[in-house]
Amino acid sequence: MSAMPDRERADASIGKLFESHAATALRLRRSGATERRLKLTKLLNAVLDRKDAILDAVQRDLSKHPTETNLTEVFPLVGEVKHAIANVKRWMKPQRIGPTMATLGTTSRVMYQPRGRCLLISPWNYPLSLALGPLVSAVAAGNTAILKPSEFTPHTNGVIKDIVSAVFATDEVAVVEGDAQTATALLSLPFDHIFFTGSPDVGKIVMAAAARHLASVTLELGGKSPVIVDATADLRGAAEHIIWGKMVNAGQTCIAPDYVYVHRDVADRFVELCRSTVAQRYGDSDAAIKSSPDFPRMIHRRHAERVARLMDEAVQSGSRIAFGGASDAESRYVAPTLLRDVPPSAQVRREEIFGPVLPVLTFDALDTVIAEINAAPKPLALYVWTKSERTVEALQTNTSSGSLCVNLCIQQFTQHNLPFGGVNNSGIGSSHGFFGFKAFSHERAVMSAGPLSALEMLFPPYDARKRRLSEMLLKYMT
Repeated sequence: MSAMPDRERADASIGKLFESHAATALRLRRSGATERRLKLTKLLNAVLDRKDAILDAVQRDLSKHPTETNLTEVFPLVGEVKHAIANVKRWMKPQRIGPTMATLGTTSRVMYQPRGRCLLISPWNYPLSLALGPLVSAVAAGNTAILKPSEFTPHTNGVIKDIVSAVFATDEVAVVEGDAQTATALLSLPFDHIFFTGSPDVGKIVMAAAARHLASVTLELGGKSPVIVDATADLRGAAEHIIWGKMVNAGQTCIAPDYVYVHRDVADRFVELCRSTVAQRYGDSDAAIKSSPDFPRMIHRRHAERVARLMDEAVQSGSRIAFGGASDAESRYVAPTLLRDVPPSAQVRREEIFGPVLPVLTFDALDTVIAEINAAPKPLALYVWTKSERTVEALQTNTSSGSLCVNLCIQQFTQHNLPFGGVNNSGIGSSHGFFGFKAFSHERAVMSAGPLSALEMLFPPYDARKRRLSEMLLKYMT
């Protein structure tokens, strides 16, 4: 008899792990706030104890400066855990619901019940916070979880496995490493909830897999997040924040500014301020930027080649490089780049860039910008720099996006009291804080009869009195 192939053996191991979570998930339905807070506190301590290892691992995977990793990985995660520890008892408390006319004499409440066995599939661009952030919500809500991180960040994955194994038994939380085949094997299992962070194209695959088992999903996707800089804006502040939001993690951020509309009257000045901001932070030449320890790299060669192709195709389509434009796929380097005169037909206008390339488009009328934004898939974020309340009101009323940010960039990710998520192509559902707790909870309706029941007055057989009573109900309920 031949030995079981490696793939079949791996799939069988995943299936066995999944089955081991069944009994734990049932037990965790009875878990209280004290137990959940204790686990979250252990998770927090495990992360803080391994901070140096995290910084080293992310630097090896993404060439990120430790300070940037602290600000974009450790800080958001620590904030998420502490917020959950402080609030999980309140989140778990049943919500009393007042009776309607039709339910007089009854009491109602909403109970937050764990969904059960959860699958978390996380991406490579923020390998720590986008893996363990959803886990915080899953644990706060009382679930088990299997976490599948990206295979492109092996060093960070090693630290994540160490953190998880220090806090949880494998029949409650486990990390499963592997490629797309591993993800496919996991998606074939009947999880109660799937939390996926990644691209819209893969999100559609995840949603289709979830549909086979009617599993609920939270999809944190991406897309092209536009920026608007109008004629009233603080241009220096806009340039400084937009360049930071675009260049942090070398543009590999789902809520990074993807492209910017700048009013024609201030476009040249804005571009010059962006150029000077890049020079001040990373260097005033390509050689200086490439050697800067503060500028990260693309995740792998293929992605560097992809972003370089987008730039080349944009130039061939008639675009003009206002700054940057260099790339070196071998060292996974793409220079901070500003593009101007980008035609609508250019691929960089249609495809999410996910790199340090910023197309700068000019506009004369805000209505035209709004029409173009509404003609495209709904973005994960929409940014505007303006001093005009009328501009803000127009965008609030006439556009749709996961978030709308006024005179700031990317900071919405660290506001744990706001829902974080997209709309349609940019995502389904929300995360962070109470919204993450809800994502991993079933809101169960519980209704109890009181000592008196008005309904009993309407039981058959029906007579003239009951007819009159039903008419009165209709009259006073409408």
